[in-house]
Amino acid sequence: MPDCDPLAQGVEPVAGRRWLSIVGIGEDGLAGLSPAARALIERAGIVFGGARHLALAGEAVRGRAVAWASPFEEGVREVLAARGKHVCVLASGDPFLHGVGSVLARHVPAEEMQVVPAPSAFSLAASRLGWALPDITCLSVHGRPLDLIRPHLHHGRRLLVLTSDADGPRALAALVTAAGFGGSRLHVLEALGGARERVRGVAAEAFDLADINPLNVVGLEVEAGEGARLIALTPGLPDELFENDGQLTKREIRATTLAALAPRRGELLWDIGAGAGSVAIEWMLADPSLRAIAIEEREARAARIARNAGALGVPGLVLVQGTAPSALAGLPAPDAIFIGGGASEAGVMDAALDALKPGGRLVVNAVTLETEALLLARHAALGGELIRIAVSRAAPVANMTGWRPAMPVTQWSWVKPTGTAR
Repeated sequence: MPDCDPLAQGVEPVAGRRWLSIVGIGEDGLAGLSPAARALIERAGIVFGGARHLALAGEAVRGRAVAWASPFEEGVREVLAARGKHVCVLASGDPFLHGVGSVLARHVPAEEMQVVPAPSAFSLAASRLGWALPDITCLSVHGRPLDLIRPHLHHGRRLLVLTSDADGPRALAALVTAAGFGGSRLHVLEALGGARERVRGVAAEAFDLADINPLNVVGLEVEAGEGARLIALTPGLPDELFENDGQLTKREIRATTLAALAPRRGELLWDIGAGAGSVAIEWMLADPSLRAIAIEEREARAARIARNAGALGVPGLVLVQGTAPSALAGLPAPDAIFIGGGASEAGVMDAALDALKPGGRLVVNAVTLETEALLLARHAALGGELIRIAVSRAAPVANMTGWRPAMPVTQWSWVKPTGTAR
């Protein structure tokens, strides 16, 4: 049957298995490519790339040039439709560093690809600044919320931040200044590797750079000012960092709760009755791979959780406004569940136990006698660990100081047996 795919017309089949080549190209175009990389472009019957990439490749493109489709997923579909032909995809710098290579690798086995990376924007920026890559943090906020940098703002730290456009450096400077790090030094590195390359430096609080190239990386030397909003690396952040209406798991209890939830790379948490979202937020702060869904009944609290998530650098926290257990229907299965409110409501505990993956952890906190009695019964029936946490804080008593106890918390933690079906 003749090949009717319009993308494959006039393209010769590949003799070997490596039908797809991915070539990283820099702002210096063909001059920066190795002979092997150039040969892959020249032999391709179809060359995919952004308009800028295709222009940079210039005369080496001898096959049909196809501008990358929008939306992005459509471009991936077009590449896959030409499977088995000589196909080349052009990418910026290293295709596997926040690039198209990682996306295509989800669909094309490594043995079917030949990849020739160019220096990444991070490598070029580090070389211009004289920074050792292992000693710095590299972040991409290209098409992502700028709030993601907040957990990394620690005095003396160096960051390389890949921005989205010409407005990115100014927005970054404004965020850093508002968070109390206005003395930080910004290095704006533009069009690295090309004829228009430029590197300029300025203090965040005095940012006045104009005419910034949309292709830019920002090097940030963090300097904390008085009262800077620092996000510590351990659980149990100060309560005042969370906007709340009093419905907040306090820091000592929160730290103990996170220890019992025991986050592991790539896991998903359900935070049922999330209140201010503090447990879900600190769960996500433990590692960038962690995900969380906060379930909260009240609209005002749900909005507050969203603000807290952004202000503390985890804008990816998913919010579900609704009442458990009905609000839990259809959610992806969790690796861990925290119930900070509503545990005594009909069906909530059973729904949580059923939804939890085998080997997953459930942690429930109780401050009322009614919920405590429920936890005692579950502990008797299912086992697990039952502890009581009592915290007292020093406070003024007349002209002296005494202990003021907070309400004690009973905590039940349980691991679902691995042989248990959902």
